[in-house]
Order: sequence, then C-alpha cells, then structure tokens
Amino acid sequence: MSFVPVAEDSDFSIHNLPYGVFSTAANPRSRIGVAIGDQILDLSVIKHLFTGPVLSKHQDVFVQPTLNNFMGLGQAAWKEARAFLQNLLSAGQARLRDDAELRKRALVPQALATMHLPAAIGDYTDFYSSRQHAANVGIMFRGKDNALMPNWLHLPVGYHGRASSIVVSGTPIRRPMGQMRPDDSKPPVYGPSKLLDIELEMAFFVGPGNRLGEPIPISKAQEHIFGMVLMNDWSARDIQRWEYVPLGPFLGKSFATTISPWVVPMEALMPFVVPNPEQDPKPLPYLCHDQPYTFDIKLSVALRGEGMSQGVPICKSRGRLPRGLRPLHGEGAARPPTGVRSSRASWTHLAGPPAAPPTTDPGTRGPSVAVGPSRPPSGTNE
Repeated sequence: MSFVPVAEDSDFSIHNLPYGVFSTAANPRSRIGVAIGDQILDLSVIKHLFTGPVLSKHQDVFVQPTLNNFMGLGQAAWKEARAFLQNLLSAGQARLRDDAELRKRALVPQALATMHLPAAIGDYTDFYSSRQHAANVGIMFRGKDNALMPNWLHLPVGYHGRASSIVVSGTPIRRPMGQMRPDDSKPPVYGPSKLLDIELEMAFFVGPGNRLGEPIPISKAQEHIFGMVLMNDWSARDIQRWEYVPLGPFLGKSFATTISPWVVPMEALMPFVVPNPEQDPKPLPYLCHDQPYTFDIKLSVALRGEGMSQGVPICKSRGRLPRGLRPLHGEGAARPPTGVRSSRASWTHLAGPPAAPPTTDPGTRGPSVAVGPSRPPSGTNE
C-alpha cells in the first residue's frame, strides 16, 4: 500500500508503477516519471535518492528526455529501480512521505501533465503473431484457400515498420491518401483511403541493444525486454491490398502508429505469467525455451463516434507475447532500445470487405473507422 492515495479502480497501484515521459506548463522540459494513483513521481527530482549498487553510478539517466539511457542499463538496473520506488512510495517509508517540500516538487498531478513518446524509437518490428488475424487478412488479400502462408506455422513472421510515424496517444491522425484499385477490372485510382482500419496490439520495448554480428539467444531474451505498451497500428486496407505484392506492407501501414504513453515494466507482469502454449508443429530449436513467459492479457477497443454519449465495444482479444526477439537477432542484427510489437485484433475481424462495418449507435453507422473522438484501447491482467 502507498502513502499516495490510489483509487480502488485505478490502473496505477504500487504494484504497477509504469514509466513515462511528461512535461507541464510550469516546467515544459520533458522528463521521466512513474505513475502512482492520479500522480506522477518526477524521477528527475529524486534522482539523488537512487543509491543502489547500479543506479548510484547512473543517476543522470533520470534527467534525460527519454527512457533510452535507462533502458540501456539492463535488467539489474530495472529491478533495482523498481524495488527502490516501491519502497519509497510505500505507506511505511518516511523518506518522501514526511518531506513535505520534496513531496511537493516530486509529485505532479497527471491532470496537469502532457505525455510524450517514452523513448526515441530508432527502429521497430511488426509481428504477425495472431493466427486469427493472419488468416483474416490472408482471406481478404488472397482468398480463403490461401489464407495462411506455410511459413507462419514455423517462424515469427514480421516486417520493419516506419519508426518516424509512431506517435503517442491523443495525437490526431490524418486519413491517408494513396493509390488503390477497388475494382480489379479498372485502372487504379488515387485518393483518401476508404478502408481505414485499426489493429489493437501489444508492443514491447527492448534494451539493452546488441553488437552487429552478435546474436541474442532466446534463453537471454527476457534480459532484454524492458516493458510493454498498448499500440494501435493504423492500416489503410485498400492501399495495402494494392501495394503489398511483392515486398509487403508500405504506405498503407506506415502513415501512423499510436502507442500508449506508459510503459508497464515486465517485472510488474511476472505475477500474471502463464505456461507457454503448446505449438504444433514444434518450432526449430533456436526458437524454443522452457521458461514460462506468456501473459494472458484481455484487450478491448471501444468506439465513441461524433454525437455518441459513450463508447461502444467493437473488438476484444487476448494478447500473448510472441517469441519474436530471437529472430530479430538471429543473424546478429544490431538493435538499440526500441519498440517491437506483438498480438493484435482489428476491425477486419468484425467486418472484412465487402461487409458493412458494425452499427455503433442506434441510427448511426460509421465508415470503416470513425473519424470522431474515441476511447483508447485498454488491457488488463486477471
């Protein structure tokens, strides 16, 4: 229990403590914080309190405008920071609780904060890790008889995305323009996408990186996974369908990708780990490990279109962390701390061309994706 008041239905208890980057009108400098209740603990204010064996030598990571340097320190530093913060914020610890002046400077109401991207993302990879999603999109693009490609059963299928188009939750998204061919009997046309889709995903940040030519074995993958965020991989299906052969997704998948601002550390998720699912066929040895590292997380999206009083659930999914880090490093490809994505659900699962999208309110029928306000995706452990 924390001395900071935490509502019973809050996502930000002392057992979570996600990291983020924020600023305020009073202090526009971007800085690292940890969410607790409806407050943000400003780590730049309390950096001098990190006196453990690792962080005492690296206190300056908490005055940086991104999490990159902190993530780059590795798992020992992450565990040390989490243990210290849980102790500092606990009801029985007087160090911050009884220092009114320090507490006033260190705790910032979330309502006064502007959230930013948690890291400078130099690269990211999108994994095709949901069988249902892969089959549904395959049917859309190739037909029912060729829904799932043979390699999907044997390796984590993925592609490198456009890191520069990743934005934080709340950033307005412009409907993309592009070339498409809605009628195969006619020439292609250029215009705004008419099949704008969402993809509800989990993403994980990786750090520290590795050197070029030095692969990371799957047995060491957990040491490099820092934490997770929710992601919406916006997709223009009509543009994607026309352009994806032969090299895969391009402009239809790179105009915008939204992530949540708070990174939940993997340590916070470990109490919710479940056994790894059996895979058939069994992967090659370099993709196999025996340590439980699967998290059964309920995910959902609600839509609130213009004129709607409340959000309406439009899709639900269960996210599981893929075995995706090993193939990224299989040939020793160098990677800095970065965002890497996993399981997903999309509007395609609900409608799929040429079916009409779902009705979201009595008398209301939206386009493929409504353009008005929406409720962010949510995820919970049970």
